[in-house]
Order: sequence, then C-alpha cells, then structure tokens
Amino acid sequence: MSVELPESCGPVSHRVRETLLGRATSNPLVMKDQSVTCDRDAQLALWTVYELSYRGFAGVHAGREWDPEVVALRLGLEDRFEGELRDATRARVSAELDVGGDVGDVVLRMARDAEGPNLSAFLRREATRAQLVDFLRERSVQQLKESDPQAFLVPRLTGAAKVALAELQYDEFGAGRPATLHQQLYADALASSGLDPAYGAYVNDVSAVSLASANVMSLFCLNRRLLAAGVGHFAAFEASSSVPSRRIAAGLERVGLDGAVRYFDEHVEADAVHEQIAARDLCGALVAGDPKAVNEVLFGAACTSYLDCLSGTELMARWTGDTGPRDHQQTPVMAS
Repeated sequence: MSVELPESCGPVSHRVRETLLGRATSNPLVMKDQSVTCDRDAQLALWTVYELSYRGFAGVHAGREWDPEVVALRLGLEDRFEGELRDATRARVSAELDVGGDVGDVVLRMARDAEGPNLSAFLRREATRAQLVDFLRERSVQQLKESDPQAFLVPRLTGAAKVALAELQYDEFGAGRPATLHQQLYADALASSGLDPAYGAYVNDVSAVSLASANVMSLFCLNRRLLAAGVGHFAAFEASSSVPSRRIAAGLERVGLDGAVRYFDEHVEADAVHEQIAARDLCGALVAGDPKAVNEVLFGAACTSYLDCLSGTELMARWTGDTGPRDHQQTPVMAS
C-alpha cells in the first residue's frame, strides 16, 4: 500500500518532491559543505527517493523509481552519505583489522564494545512514559520496514551465506504467520502506545539521525557493490539487539505500556540466536568465499555502532535538556 508523499523541509527534499510530482524545474542544486548525515533535509530527500523501491507514494507514478533526474539526485546524496560514513568509521575498522580474528568474532566484539550512551539502560530505569513513546515514534520509520532492505541481499548471495540470510529472514517475516511479522509486531506496539501504526506515519516528525539509520540499510542493500557492507550492518544490528530489547521491555512494563512489550520480548529470544547465525554463518560464509570482503563487512558493522551512538546521544540530549530545541534548523547541504 502506497503512503503519502512527505512534506519537504528544505531545498533538497523540496526538489525531490517537485520532481516526483512532475513539476520540472531548471534551477540546479548546488552541493554545500555541511554534513548530510545529520541534515534532516538531505536525509528526508534520500528516504523519499529510496521509498520508490519499496511501497512508493500515492499519486506518484511507479516509473519515477528510475527517472534519470531522481536517480541523479539519489546518487549525489548517496555519494556524500557514504563518504561521511567511511570517514567516521575508518579508524574503528582499521583498529579491528589490526586486532584481527575470525570475522564472526570481530563483528560480535564490535557490537559488544559499541560506544555512546547506554540508551537502553536509561529506558529501563529512568525514562518517563512520554520518553518511551518518543523512542517508539523515532524508531518507527526504521522498524516498520524491518528486514525489507535485507531482502534485496538474498539474490546477490550464494551457498551458505544465502541460506543463512534466508533462515534469518524467515523469522523476521513471521515464520509463516502474518500476525508475527516483526513489522506487524512493531505496528501493534505503536498502536498500543497511542501512536499511529501506519507505515511512514511519522516520517515528517522523526529526526535526521532516525532517517539516516533507516537510509543506511537502503544505501547498502539497494547497491550491489555494497553487498558486504549490507551483510556486516545486518549482522551487527542483530548482535546489538537482544540485551537492549530486554531492557526496553522492562522499561515499557515499568511505565504501564505493557501492550508494546511483545515486540521487544520477541527480539530477546530471536536475536540471541540470530546474532550467531548472522555473524558466524552469514558473515563467515561471505568472507570465506571472498576474503577481501572483510573490510566492507566491518565497515557495515561499524556504521551500525556509529549511527546508534549518534541516535542515543541525540535522544538523551533531548530528554535530559542538555541541548537546545529538538527541531533546530540546520544549514541545508544543497541550495536551489
């Protein structure tokens, strides 16, 4: 089912919106020097373009997915986003390569030793009901399409790696039961907390970092050249889910949001197993077949930790009042 086209919040997302609606403009977009990772205008534009490869938008022709102008906008944003991620994670990847070891062990270590605030511990012990609801809202853009990006990886893998990912996807997609689709469980968690469970309902509200956390999966999984990074990101994501999910479930119960607990309880059990399959069977098989892929696997894994750190820092600052208003405006990365 198609969703509504997001409202623009700056020149880049405005340009994308106008292009998708068939309103041609001759004004060029000029790249600026500011970061795109934390720029809401850039991330919303990228999310909008990526969504053409998923469910699309009401009133937007499906053929726009491959419109040359849209593809050019996507490539320009992707180039900047990928470059910033590589710059931000280069030291971590280099350090892990120096330590070495089995790739599965390295990915699990990277997930375990991630830096940044312990967001899940705060949600478990201190967060108010409103803060937990805010957390659920921020994660909605990502979790309501859970495992959809990784489905693009399946036909690009072979042998044991393909089998491992298919095994994981089977669970993520409900193990044959529509009611237990992880996306559906998250929608149920939103509805039980008084939030809108519709796909894309909060894309106009969530932060740049929340959009970036969703977009990085599409960046890796829609580009065949980034297959190994997509595998590493997914494995690190699975490996960093079980313990935090247990804490978040406890926090939700503490504030009376019991209806939202099932999604996180599911991940306590499932991801404790999934992390081993993803790190050892999926990453391990990929690197066994192509030893040079280890660098890209670790790059993807490092991006998981990096964006989680940015998100946790942002949310903690918002909730504890250490910074200014949540929706402060940033200088656009492009200008029309």
